[in-house]
Amino acid sequence: MGSLCSFLYGVAAYAACLATLVYLIGFSGNLLVPRSVDIGAAAPWPQAVVVDLLLLGLFAAQHSVMARRGFKRWWTRIISPVVERSTFVVATCVVLALLYRLWMPIPTPVVWSVDSTAAAAVLWGLFGLGWVLLLVSSFLIDHFELFGLRQVYAHLIGRPMPETQFKTPLLYRYVRHPIYVGVLLGVWSTPVMTAGHLLFALGSTAYILAGIGFEERDLIARFGERYRRYRADVGMLVPRRGRS
Repeated sequence: MGSLCSFLYGVAAYAACLATLVYLIGFSGNLLVPRSVDIGAAAPWPQAVVVDLLLLGLFAAQHSVMARRGFKRWWTRIISPVVERSTFVVATCVVLALLYRLWMPIPTPVVWSVDSTAAAAVLWGLFGLGWVLLLVSSFLIDHFELFGLRQVYAHLIGRPMPETQFKTPLLYRYVRHPIYVGVLLGVWSTPVMTAGHLLFALGSTAYILAGIGFEERDLIARFGERYRRYRADVGMLVPRRGRS
């Protein structure tokens, strides 16, 4: 794939990713989207549970497998390493689009419903904070590398990508995975928690906890004792900072 084609592919993947993430905010909050976690075609609850679990499992499998170092070594024998991250982004967008389209809401029972205006406002505030935290945290490390743009741009101008450095800017000094904290706030903070929304939140949480295990294993393999010390000192999802 030529450098210009790689760059255009990376830009298109990034644009698709932004659109998919914006839809995720609407999907999880039932905001301004035609189909969401609580809005869509009705179905008997056993069918809905099976379909929704399969969709969550598909996302977890795609996201976890394609992010592993072993898979990347094999995958980059087939595609150019330059577009490996962009291809990961495209695959994620496809899987999430399927989830948005095929998700079956389960409106009852309602697990909780907050009638207090002040309490509902707090929950909506936490919902917004979560998605802002995700965005800010991605820029604190390297937003454009995370979503594949930096790789295709470096290839376009003929500049080699620098070696990935271990760094802990700002929020990362107190919590190891602030991006995941943002997602958890986004999926759990709602004034009305239906059975379907609860399934989505639980599935997302289970994926995050499992994904962190795989991700940190890769980070230890790459950064060794440095990451082990960091993991011992800094909280995984709850802010904590040790002495080191």
